[in-house]
Amino acid sequence: PVYDSVLAKKLGADEYGMKSYVMVLLKTGTYKPKSKNESDSLFRGHMDNIISLANAGKLALAGPFGKNDLYRGLFIFNVKTIDEAKLLCEKDPAIKINLFAVDYLPWYGSAAVMQVNDIHKTIEKKSH
Repeated sequence: PVYDSVLAKKLGADEYGMKSYVMVLLKTGTYKPKSKNESDSLFRGHMDNIISLANAGKLALAGPFGKNDLYRGLFIFNVKTIDEAKLLCEKDPAIKINLFAVDYLPWYGSAAVMQVNDIHKTIEKKSH
């Protein structure tokens, strides 16, 4: 591979090809939806928020975990601080109502993660 300084700069990579993000672990919260319609509405709002954040370049990666009693999914936010990540999470209706509780962790990973959403759009046959 040949080093691409233009791409590295565009993605915000340091000399190791890495950058700082904030990882958000989504856990089972205390709120229980009162009906299937309410649950569907919360998840629709959750997915709409994910898509909006990804399109804005704020969400590098997201996805659910396999069935378990505690951990539901994760976000990798393209932000430098936990406070910035908290502001983004406040817009998610499933987090706002505590369907999902959250833990925030600084994460240092490949700046190439920022290309996942664009690549995903080229392989996604059906959208949420």
